[in-house]
Amino acid sequence: MHILVVDDKAAVREKVGGLLAQLGYTYECANNGLDALEKAQVQTFNLYIIDHLMPVMNGIQLIKNLKSKQETANIPVIFMTTQDLNSLHNVKELKQCQEIIAKPINEETFFQLINKLLVENSLVHSL
Repeated sequence: MHILVVDDKAAVREKVGGLLAQLGYTYECANNGLDALEKAQVQTFNLYIIDHLMPVMNGIQLIKNLKSKQETANIPVIFMTTQDLNSLHNVKELKQCQEIIAKPINEETFFQLINKLLVENSLVHSL
């Protein structure tokens, strides 16, 4: 299982990466959407965890780019934000995300969400 974690804050990348490592998954990190898009073009990932607000290319722009490319269009996305979740309902790109979560991340909720998504998308055989 290979996951791309995209966030401009090193502390968030380290926290999410640490949680993924506890679950036994490998991960790569990107510090903005452009960095993530470049990595997604040369590596295969089973899941993207993408932050909302980042410099260079934000999370919404990244999702739009990933979903427009055949090789990355069907990879599940978890969208992370510090914004009010109710204010994001009209953002059409977010309808392509499997989940939207608020930051700071609750560890237990995060573990349940990752396992649920990976099972639903047939990316793991058992937990």
